[in-house]
Amino acid sequence: MKRLLTILPWAALLTIGVISVPKLAQTTPPEGRHIREAIRELRETRRELEGAAHDYCGHKADAIRQVDEAIKQLQFAADCRR
Repeated sequence: MKRLLTILPWAALLTIGVISVPKLAQTTPPEGRHIREAIRELRETRRELEGAAHDYCGHKADAIRQVDEAIKQLQFAADCRR
C-alpha cells in the first residue's frame, strides 16, 4: 500500500503532462533564423573544403559528405516549419 501511495503522485503528474502534450504540438515553431544561418555557414564551409589544396589527412571527402547531409537535414527542418 505504501508503494502505491508513492506512485500515485507521479501518475497524476504524468497524466497532466500527457494531457498538455497536444497543446505543445500545436504551438507555432520558432522563427528559424538560426537554421537558415547554419545552412549558410555550412554552404560556405563546403566551398572552402572543395577549394582547399590539401586533403585534411584524408578527411576532406568524408567531411564534404557530412556537411551535405547536415545541410539536407537542416533544410528538411526549415521546410517542416511551413
